[in-house]
Amino acid sequence: MATSWTGPPVGGADTPARPTVSMVSYSDYPSAQRAVDYLSDHEFPVERTAIVGTDLRLVENVLGRMTVGRAALAGVATGAWFGLFIGLLFGLFSESNWLGVILAGVLIGAVWGAVFGAIAHAMTGGRRDFTSRSSLQAAQYAVTVDAEHAEAARQLLTRLNWQASGAS
Repeated sequence: MATSWTGPPVGGADTPARPTVSMVSYSDYPSAQRAVDYLSDHEFPVERTAIVGTDLRLVENVLGRMTVGRAALAGVATGAWFGLFIGLLFGLFSESNWLGVILAGVLIGAVWGAVFGAIAHAMTGGRRDFTSRSSLQAAQYAVTVDAEHAEAARQLLTRLNWQASGAS
C-alpha cells in the first residue's frame, strides 16, 4: 500500500527533504483533500502531509470566438476599472465635484480600454481568434506523510476507509 521515498520538501523549498511515505492515492483531488481534512479533524499534524499530483497534463477549454468587438468589450471593462482607480485617486485630492472626477475617470478609461483592446486583437492577425481557460490536471493525487508520523496516519486513514465503505 505505501512505499517509502525521499520526496519533495513538505514545508517548502527552504525545508530540507525528509523521508515520506505515500499513504493512499486517489483519482481526484477532492478525495485527497477529504483525507487530509479527516486527518486534521482528528488532531493529526497536517503540516507533515502533502498532496502530490502526478502525471500532470495541461487542459485548455475553449470558451468561444474572439472578435474585435469582444476584444473591445473586454477592454471597456478593464479600462473602466483602471479609470475608476485613477478617478478615485484624483477625487481624493479634488476640492471640486469628486463624483464628477470619478465618473470622468471611468468613462475615459472605458473608451481607451475599448480602443486598446480592439487594436491589440487586430494586431494578432487572426492567429488566436478564441478565448480559453487553462488548467493543470493530475491523473493521481497521493497523500504523503512524513515517515515518523506514518503509523498514526495509517490508522486514521484506515478508519476513514471503513467509514466510507459503510462498515462501522
